[in-house]
Amino acid sequence: MSVLSDLINLNLSDTTEKVIAEYIWIGGSGMDMRSKAKTLSGPVTDPSKLPKWNYDGSSTGQAPGQDSEVILYPQAIFKDPFRRGNNILVCFFFSTMLSVMCDAYTPAGEPIPTNKRHAAEKIFSNPDVVAEEPWYGIEQEYTLLQKDINWPLGWPVGGFPGPQGPYYCGAGADKAFGRDIVDSHYKACLYAGINISGINGEVMPGQWEFQVGPAVGISAGDELWIARYILERITEIAGVVLSLDPKPIQGDWNGAGAHTNYSTKSMRNDGGYEVIKKAIEKLEKKHKEHIAAYGDGNERRLTGKHETADIKTFLWGVANRGASVRVGRETEKAGKGYFEDRRPASNMDPYVVTSMIAETTILWKP
Repeated sequence: MSVLSDLINLNLSDTTEKVIAEYIWIGGSGMDMRSKAKTLSGPVTDPSKLPKWNYDGSSTGQAPGQDSEVILYPQAIFKDPFRRGNNILVCFFFSTMLSVMCDAYTPAGEPIPTNKRHAAEKIFSNPDVVAEEPWYGIEQEYTLLQKDINWPLGWPVGGFPGPQGPYYCGAGADKAFGRDIVDSHYKACLYAGINISGINGEVMPGQWEFQVGPAVGISAGDELWIARYILERITEIAGVVLSLDPKPIQGDWNGAGAHTNYSTKSMRNDGGYEVIKKAIEKLEKKHKEHIAAYGDGNERRLTGKHETADIKTFLWGVANRGASVRVGRETEKAGKGYFEDRRPASNMDPYVVTSMIAETTILWKP
């Protein structure tokens, strides 16, 4: 074992009362995750008790060099699965700057539109939304790529594996590629306190999925972003590249989505199926607006093939995985439950998608 491996595997959490807090935020692209560490004098469980901090926004595409300081405000705390002990991961997912910049506040305290979490929090704090207790289960699909060549893990360099069929939920060295990464991520998320509900191999070889939820309101976005961050860290250790591209390989291969399962209190109660159908009618009427916000490059995935509906068409059905929105057989049978919005791409912003679904189905009056 190398010296580096020895150091990584050491558990030194009992040797000091100090706590390491990893401050995490989203960079200027809206998808790049950034972090840096700060030493605290002792354990902290309330994010409001954590100190604010700053970073160089000019290096993340979020501020000009002449006025580059960005101030981070803590939003949520998770246990750190890498350092363990009392060490923590701290979510910031909205920040404030000393000047008007994207994903930030003005000096007067006014958020600009690209501050996705703030806008979502306003929707989730609406009394009508709070009363409905919106639950989410997000199915995050992703692809593992071989470093330097950006080709799916397990695929022959410059070539292709056998056609799709044996890979979905498959087992075996010729069917499942990267399971050690996937299992490590699963355990790390559970340790961190993320409500990760499962994993599975996906249809395209080298592609996997994890599910976060059920989570209520804004916590769904917080937990999915941290789960993504943990996955980035684990693939970094493994020397593998994480891709959230919705169609990483063109041709007869499945794309990658972030199917979003959703229910409200009214949907979960007796008679909820009628509430579900009315909610789906609203989603149909606002199909274009949702598609525009459901992830970049989604048109390469939503083609009407490979278990998708065409991007220009809204279709819903029971047990139909080629629909825009799918209702499960159990929901139909019970007359209540949840539905699945299958349109979001793997690179969608969960704050945008979850809050938009709540706004359309609960607050919007056609």
